[in-house]
Amino acid sequence: MKEEHKFANTMSNLKPEAEWHFSGDYPMTEEKYATMEWATGVNENETAILTTVNPHSELTWAKVNAELTRLQTEYDAQEYARKRQAEYPDIYDYIDGIVKSDQAQIDKYIADCQAVKDKYSKGI
Repeated sequence: MKEEHKFANTMSNLKPEAEWHFSGDYPMTEEKYATMEWATGVNENETAILTTVNPHSELTWAKVNAELTRLQTEYDAQEYARKRQAEYPDIYDYIDGIVKSDQAQIDKYIADCQAVKDKYSKGI
């Protein structure tokens, strides 16, 4: 997962209505988090009013970092599924076998899928 997406998901999970801006490099760190800009309203020109003072006291670095860690752990736990998806045979091979009533083609598709599942086990 890209670091900027992980951070955006973290912020959305913790406080969806918070408006923030970060133009630095990822991954996010406590030091970078302290320099983020937060929207606190709009001016007469409908331009966002930004501040580096976090207006959301509940969005502490500790909570943000814990959510970043949780999301990374969740993402890592699904690595087997991403690898499987990349190697599974095309579903159209299976459908073609059904349409043609070709049991050998259907069986081959199922066997190929099982081989991928065996290669990338869930690790449970």
